[in-house]
Amino acid sequence: PAVSTCVPMSPNGGHPPVIGLLGGIAAGKTTVAEMLAELGATVVSADAIAHAVLDCPETRDRIVARWGDGVLATHGRIDRERLAACVFGEPQELAALEAITHPAIVAALRRQIDQALRCEDTVAVVVDAPLLLEADLDGLCDVLVLVDCPREGRLARAEARGWDAAELDRREGHQRPIELKRERADIIIDGNTSLETTFRQVQQLWRRTLGL
Repeated sequence: PAVSTCVPMSPNGGHPPVIGLLGGIAAGKTTVAEMLAELGATVVSADAIAHAVLDCPETRDRIVARWGDGVLATHGRIDRERLAACVFGEPQELAALEAITHPAIVAALRRQIDQALRCEDTVAVVVDAPLLLEADLDGLCDVLVLVDCPREGRLARAEARGWDAAELDRREGHQRPIELKRERADIIIDGNTSLETTFRQVQQLWRRTLGL
């Protein structure tokens, strides 16, 4: 089905609804978030926050102290691809990076969600965070939406980013399994279709979430 749901959607009486996005890497979560923003939602993006955290001088200095100047780009900022090459597939190194960055990222996510909910112009909040479950942010969400896409579709998109199958598997190995995300989801959107079809699904999700 274009959109499936196991619970009826209705307006949240206490605050604007918070929509949490789930899905594998390159499933189309950011595309869905952009579509929801077009419909009027306020998007809180972990990726944008992560960029800001990596640009923080204190964070940069701690990262360089552990992994060396090789993780820096020519302009002196952290090169995310170089940093990723140092940590993915290395549990101890990844844990070290998460210890440096995740507290600041999660705190900023929670702060931005709270700020959005306090804004009287906010209609709904969308949380686009790859580690939504891992960071226990799902408890802040009124509805969890899985953007579903089979591995071959995600791999094709990942290859367009310059990643091969091994890199996709390595990165997804640090996330909760798709099966678990599917179990946790209240609504499933098919992300393996045209943008027009995806947008129709997102419109249906929007109407259900807001009780329209």
